[in-house]
Amino acid sequence: MELNVNGTVYEVEADADTPLLWVIRDDIGLTGTKYGCGLAQCGACSVMVDGVLLRSCVTPVEGVKGKQIRTIEAIEDDELGKRVVAAWVKHQVAQCGYCQSGQVMAATALLQRIPKPSQADIAAAMTNLCRCGTYNAIKTAVDELAGA
Repeated sequence: MELNVNGTVYEVEADADTPLLWVIRDDIGLTGTKYGCGLAQCGACSVMVDGVLLRSCVTPVEGVKGKQIRTIEAIEDDELGKRVVAAWVKHQVAQCGYCQSGQVMAATALLQRIPKPSQADIAAAMTNLCRCGTYNAIKTAVDELAGA
């Protein structure tokens, strides 16, 4: 099957029910998207499909055929993604960094959907888990991006 990932079409061989995460990492070789829990709870595997954030660890690859898949590797391809990454660096959000690709994807998806989100919007969107507890730095970065 063909998958469009970050603007490049890849021909992959995978069972229809194979999680998108494993196709992205193992078949395509983009390892920025992480495996965390495998239950769509932690968000380390977050990617955007047609601009909508989803957990790739539970998304069957068959369901994303013909759609635009965006991973962390392409997040800085537009100005919003560059701004999100710059805020992450400015506020020194990352500690171990394992969850941060999913955190950046979540923040970018939120700001694409709602350029000036409320605190409630931010709380609802930024639900990814961070083992290091960088939630205050994440909130500070997202608040700044939201113009708060």
